[in-house]
Amino acid sequence: MLLNTLRALLQFTTILPLGATADFTLFAKRSYLYPLAGYVTGGIAGLAAFWISDPGIRAAVAIVAVLIITGANHFDGLLDLGDGLMAHGGRERRVRALTDRQIGAGGIAAGSLTLLLTFAALSSITQVLWALIVAEVLAKLSMAFLTAYGPPFREGLHALLHHEAKPWFPAIAAIFCAPLVFLPVPLLPLSVALLVALIIPFLLLVMSEQLFGGVNGDVVGASGEITRAVVLCALVMIPAGTLFASTLF
Repeated sequence: MLLNTLRALLQFTTILPLGATADFTLFAKRSYLYPLAGYVTGGIAGLAAFWISDPGIRAAVAIVAVLIITGANHFDGLLDLGDGLMAHGGRERRVRALTDRQIGAGGIAAGSLTLLLTFAALSSITQVLWALIVAEVLAKLSMAFLTAYGPPFREGLHALLHHEAKPWFPAIAAIFCAPLVFLPVPLLPLSVALLVALIIPFLLLVMSEQLFGGVNGDVVGASGEITRAVVLCALVMIPAGTLFASTLF
């Protein structure tokens, strides 16, 4: 049962070839497992890039690896959210822009700005393996937060996950982030990164309820993408991260 649940989680969050499609409801009932997927995606992307000496190329390869492993599924949500935020008019028009299949200027802007921040941060980090594991695990924590607390504005995949989630799921998800303290990452930037992973989905929740009347899968996916970028920036910019940058990073 546990292996099938993990397979369902990874089939939902990655494009890894894991055999026959697992029962998605197994993961829906245990969405607190989200951070476990971050160890996989962050680890694989980090391993793909850590051996490259040039910081610019290393950062680019890391970003490409993350997008490929995740199938750019959550990135697509970020683009849709950007369109929804930039749409003019009332809630109905914003929801239409959020949920249609076309990508507009708002989506391009949101995607470009997030990638720019991610690239800038990764370019300042030498040990991208640890950075990406931290960023990906905490990105998935933010998604677990929105899954549990984000009321859906329509039926769909997020609605299924939300209805199965319990209010205590994010607390369990946070426990799965605990192994990050054993990585060679100073405690202060790691603590700030954890705070980021809670603040960003909270802000998106408040904003989405006001603008769209609730949350959908695009908002949840966007939360993961934005959280990853800001966590990476925090690891570089927090004062204790200066030592981090000069030694391991």
